Amino acid sequence: MKEEQIKKEFAAAKEQYAALGVDVEKAIEKLNSVSISIHCWQADDVLGFENPDGELTGGIQTTGNYPGKARTIDELKKDIGKVLNLIPGKHRLSLHAIYGDFGGKLVDRDQIEPKHFQTWMNWAKETGAKLDFNSTFFSHSKSGNYSLSSFDPEIRNFWKEHLRRCRRIGEEMGRQQGDACVHNIWIHDGEKDKSVSRIQHRQLLKESLDEVLAEKISTEYLKDSVECKLFGIGSESYVVGSHEFYMGYAVKNNMLLTLDAGHFHPTEGIADKISSVLLFVPEITLHVSRPERWDSDHVVILNDALLELTQEIVRSGQMEKIHIGLDYFDASINRIGAYVVGIRSTQKALLQALLEPTEKLREYENQDNNFQRLAYLEELKAMPWNAVYNYYCLQQGVPVGNEYIKEIESYESEVTSKR
Repeated sequence: MKEEQIKKEFAAAKEQYAALGVDVEKAIEKLNSVSISIHCWQADDVLGFENPDGELTGGIQTTGNYPGKARTIDELKKDIGKVLNLIPGKHRLSLHAIYGDFGGKLVDRDQIEPKHFQTWMNWAKETGAKLDFNSTFFSHSKSGNYSLSSFDPEIRNFWKEHLRRCRRIGEEMGRQQGDACVHNIWIHDGEKDKSVSRIQHRQLLKESLDEVLAEKISTEYLKDSVECKLFGIGSESYVVGSHEFYMGYAVKNNMLLTLDAGHFHPTEGIADKISSVLLFVPEITLHVSRPERWDSDHVVILNDALLELTQEIVRSGQMEKIHIGLDYFDASINRIGAYVVGIRSTQKALLQALLEPTEKLREYENQDNNFQRLAYLEELKAMPWNAVYNYYCLQQGVPVGNEYIKEIESYESEVTSKR
C-alpha cells in the first residue's frame, strides 16, 4: 500500500472512532507498550539443542515436515531476528531449557547453568529483546510418566535439581536485562488410563514445588508461573498438574498462574477465567494458542476466541499484570510465516479491544440498555481497525498489510530453503 493511502485511511478511521469517544493515538500507544513473549520452539519443532535428534515426548507432538527449520542456535537467532523485523513493537523471546548453548556437548538437565544461556543474554542485549524462560521436563530419558510427582525419589530429585537451576538461570536473565524474567513451570506428569494414586502423586508434586520454591529469589529478577493442563497424548485419563491443583497452589503461594488456551476442554475458553484469577493471584501468564478439537497448538489466527481473550485483558484494566505469550508449533507450513501470522493476529485482536468504547458500553449495561450494548458490539466489528493497524506498522517501519508475505518468501528462497 502507498503511504499516502495508508495515512488517508487512518485519518478517516481516527475520525470514526473519535465519534465514539475513542482516542486512537492512545490506543496505538498502549498497543506499542505490549511486549509479546514469542516462543522459540516454533522455529525448530520443539527439538532444542540438547539432543536435536531425540524424540519429542510429554504428550505433545508436531505434525508436518516443512523444510527449513532452524538446526543451530545461530539459525534460530537469525530466524527470530527476521520475525522481529516483520512485526511492529518491541517484544520478548521465551526459551525452553533445551535451547542452551551447550557447545556440542551433552549437558544433562540437572547440570545446566546460566553460562549455557549467556549467548542468548548477549543476543537479547544486542536486539533490545527481553528473555523469558521455561524449565523442560519432557523429551528426556528420565521423563517417563512422572517427573516432580514420581514415586521414585531419584527421579524426583533429578527434576527438582533441574527446576532449581532453571530458576537461577531465569534470575540471571532478569538481572542482566534489568527486567524480571517470567519462568514458566509445566510438567507432563500423568497417566494414559485410570490411576488409583491421584492424591499421592499430587502430594509429591506439592512437596517438590514447596522444596524448590523455598529458595527465595527476588521478583525483581524472576517471576515463577505454574501451568496446568487437562490432558496430553498418553495422559488422557489423568494429569497431576490440573487446573484445580495449580490454581490452589498459585493462590496459596501468591505466585503467577499460566492459562494456556489449549489446556482445557475443547469448548472451554480462557477469556472468562481472567477476571476471576486476577482477584486472587498477583499476575497472570497467558499462552495464546489455537486448539483444534484438542491441544493441537495451531497457529494463532484472528478468531472469536482470541478477540474475546484480548477484550477481557483490556476490560480488566490490569494489563500490566497480564503477561501475553504465544505457544504453538506448526511444522507443516513456513515457520517464519507461522510466527508472523500469529503475532500480528494477536496484536490486531488487542488493538480491536483497545479501540472499544468500553465506558459507553458500561453505561448502557448499567442502565439495562442491553439492545444498545449488543448493537454497538456488533457495529464495532465493522469499524476500520485495520486502517489503524496499517498505520501503526507504517509508523514502526515494518511491512504493511500483506507485504510481509513477499519478505518471508524471499527469506525462504535465500535462507531457509538452503538448509
